[in-house]
Amino acid sequence: MPIKWVLHWQPNAGASVNTQILTEVSQCVEGINGVKEGRWKSTISFYKPIVRDATNTSLEFARDFLGISLQEHPGKYYFVLRAQRMIVEAESSIQTIMEKLQSYKTRVALNFEGVQYQVGDFQLRVGKVITVQHDSLRGIVMEMEYLPISSWEKSHKIMGEFFDIWQEALSKRSLPGHFVHIEPNFREYGLSDEYSPQHTAAQYTGIMAQLIATAHSAQAAQAAHAVRQ
Repeated sequence: MPIKWVLHWQPNAGASVNTQILTEVSQCVEGINGVKEGRWKSTISFYKPIVRDATNTSLEFARDFLGISLQEHPGKYYFVLRAQRMIVEAESSIQTIMEKLQSYKTRVALNFEGVQYQVGDFQLRVGKVITVQHDSLRGIVMEMEYLPISSWEKSHKIMGEFFDIWQEALSKRSLPGHFVHIEPNFREYGLSDEYSPQHTAAQYTGIMAQLIATAHSAQAAQAAHAVRQ
């Protein structure tokens, strides 16, 4: 499958994400001749075990894990067990089975959704990150996909060059932040050089960690500001 980078919006110190930034980013894609192809959506759920008998330690549960659904693979569901460094592919029906078994509960679920664009041999998906329960904006993401190559190593040069072009175009809008690409250590998950949906799941796991870190930083800044007042 095509190579994909998943990037997240990193606000400047003291700034926050908002819908105006998302609008500006979308306009920037159209400014580099991006052609709209429709909408896209992925969902990440954070699962915690339901322990009914705290005294029963004979059963071992994964302490927590992520479940990821990707629009381009509608019949599949991907579990990321971070502690074990495992990514497991299952049929999408596993979500219904889990609900019936009531062994795990969803602690929080996030939708990544927006518009897909075609830019030459690249596809760009720009979208917002919102909580499923409250529909509140938590971040902005962009998927950058190069269609002709499926080797992660061979794609680095052309992906990096396109990313530089994108950053230069976006910088002209003087927005309070920038997109960041943090490459996971795919080998830790036992993934090969040939790109797969599991690579995408690993990247979204990293995005989740960054969103949490950004939220904590914003809360700390607000608390410090309140103390100074």
